[in-house]
Amino acid sequence: MPEKLNLPPRAGGGTLKLQKAPALPPRAGGGTQKLQKALAQSGLGSRRDMEQWMLAGRITVNGAPATIGMRVGPNDAIQVDGQPLRRSRNDTPPRVILYYKPEGEIVSHDDPGKRPRVYDRLPQPRGAKWLAVGRLDFNTSGLLILTTSGELANRMMHPRYELEREYAVRVLGRLNPEQQAKLLSGIPLDDGLARCEAVQDRGGEGANHWYHVVIREGRNREVRRLFEALGLRVSRLMRVRFGAVSLPRGLKRGQFVELEPREVRQLLGSLGLEAPPPTTARGARPGHRRRPGSRAR
Repeated sequence: MPEKLNLPPRAGGGTLKLQKAPALPPRAGGGTQKLQKALAQSGLGSRRDMEQWMLAGRITVNGAPATIGMRVGPNDAIQVDGQPLRRSRNDTPPRVILYYKPEGEIVSHDDPGKRPRVYDRLPQPRGAKWLAVGRLDFNTSGLLILTTSGELANRMMHPRYELEREYAVRVLGRLNPEQQAKLLSGIPLDDGLARCEAVQDRGGEGANHWYHVVIREGRNREVRRLFEALGLRVSRLMRVRFGAVSLPRGLKRGQFVELEPREVRQLLGSLGLEAPPPTTARGARPGHRRRPGSRAR
C-alpha cells in the first residue's frame, strides 16, 4: 500500500499518498554537483532555465563564465547577474506550499494587466522565489503546489514522469457513453491527440453535472478543450490532485498550508529525488507551518 503523509488537523485532515521511490543512481563527483542543479535547488528556476542563463552569460563561477555541465563544490563562488548566490544548506529541504487557488487570480510573478496574483497571498521566501508546479488558468481553481526548488518543480512537471492531474469538472449537460469513450480513447486537438486516463461520474442536480477526470499532460486549457470538442461547456473547473498530492480537505479558497520538513523529505523521496537527512543540530531551522490563510508580513 502507498504511504500516507498526514497533514495537520487544522488543514482538514488531507493526506499525501506517496508511492515507493525509485532507486537513485550512484552519486558521481564526490562532494560536487552540476551547476544547473545547484542553481535550481536555490529556487531560481528550473534546470532548463538555468542553462539558458548560462548561455546568456548571467552566471559566473570563481569569476569565470559558467558552462553547461560544469560541477561545483561548496567552496566555489557562484554569482548570478553579479550578485553572490545564496546557496541552500545541505541539511535543509526546500519549502513546499499547498495553495487553494480561487478563480480570478493569475499564476504569474509579473502581469501587465495588474490582475490579482497568487503570490500576493504568500509569504516571501528568503533568498529564493516561489515556483509554481503547473499553472492554473485565471478562471480555474484548486490545488496549486509551490516550492523553492526548481528541481522538485521540474520533476513534477516534466512530461517524462507523466504525473497524474485530477480535476473536478462541472458541465452543462451530461456525457453519453460514446462521448465518455472518446475522452478515454483520445480526441484530436489543435496541438495533437489528447485523452483522459480516467473519467468518473460524480452526479449533479438540474442541468449541471460533475465529473472527475485524470490527465497526464499539462497542456494549456486541455480539460476545457476536451469537453468543448464534445459540445459541452465547462462551467466550473477545479484541480483536486497533482501526482501524489491532494488538495487538503477543509482548506478554503485563498488559503495555504506549508509542508513540514519531514513531509517534504517524503515527497522528494516519492519522486526519486535525493532529500537532505534530518538534523537535530543546535541552531538548525526548526520545522514550521503557517496557519491556513496567513499572509507574509
